Amino acid sequence: MTTTAIREKLVNYLQIADDKKIKAIYTMVEDEINTIENDWDDDFIREMEVRRKSYLDGTAKTYTWEETKQAAIDRVKRVIL
Repeated sequence: MTTTAIREKLVNYLQIADDKKIKAIYTMVEDEINTIENDWDDDFIREMEVRRKSYLDGTAKTYTWEETKQAAIDRVKRVIL
């Protein structure tokens, strides 16, 4: 089953699950949810804005998919050899 299909099934299930099950599911993932919510502190947001601005004004160094893929292949080759 694909991740997309799993997400869809979970979303559908959460709409009909009873309160006890919703609380149990939430308890299992609560720490991760809270961590994700807190990852974007003010410094992180400022950095993302700086990077966004440099991308939009054309001063950021960007790479095509082919360049990125080749760099990954070259790096793996260096590690293996």
